[in-house]
Amino acid sequence: MFEIRDLNVHFGGIHALKGVSLRVEAGEIVTLIGGNGAGKSTTLRTASGLKKPTSGQVLVDGADITGTSAQERVRLGLSQVPEGRRVFAQMTVLENLELGSYLRRDRPAMAEDLDAVFQRFPVLETRRKQAAGTLSGGEQQMLAMGRAMMARPRILLLDEPSMGLAPLLVNEIFDIITKINESGTTILLVEQNANKALQVADRAYVMETGRIVLSGDATELSKTEDIKRVYLGG
Repeated sequence: MFEIRDLNVHFGGIHALKGVSLRVEAGEIVTLIGGNGAGKSTTLRTASGLKKPTSGQVLVDGADITGTSAQERVRLGLSQVPEGRRVFAQMTVLENLELGSYLRRDRPAMAEDLDAVFQRFPVLETRRKQAAGTLSGGEQQMLAMGRAMMARPRILLLDEPSMGLAPLLVNEIFDIITKINESGTTILLVEQNANKALQVADRAYVMETGRIVLSGDATELSKTEDIKRVYLGG
């Protein structure tokens, strides 16, 4: 359903991504794990059209979308929840959610999706008129996820959804990720909490210094000695 082929990305003289290839089949949760600076977020930003690659391809349903804009990729069903939430702090919760559907014109369906977001994140409904910048970190993460869901994505790109959250909230966020996937949304998850990511994912890729160095079934990878030692504290 979604594929990256031999992706190379440069920042000036820095070769940030070095021949990265990965695929995500329909209905899967696939996680991309690795240390700080490995290139995980750059991979997502390139996938969503926010960064242009030096070479390589991004494909959806086998069609090459490498040259399309970020806006067009949203139309094609890609939606990203950025690292650090990036909510519009001065706007209300409702206004942030409405921005998520800015490319849509199907008003009745948009209203249904808004109701669905409020059902999934009840706290957002109680704070719908509140400025987004006044929400807690966990609430802002829920808002960022709800905003992305308002685009009705087929493929959801999640960048570090547990960053900076208390352990109880981390569990809640990962429960929500699983439920979003079960409702039919395919997910590519970038996450430093490798333990939680491998628990919810079907397959995993391990990234180091801009390269994919390991891939496979998430449960099986979590049992390997290198992964346990480096990422799971084992």
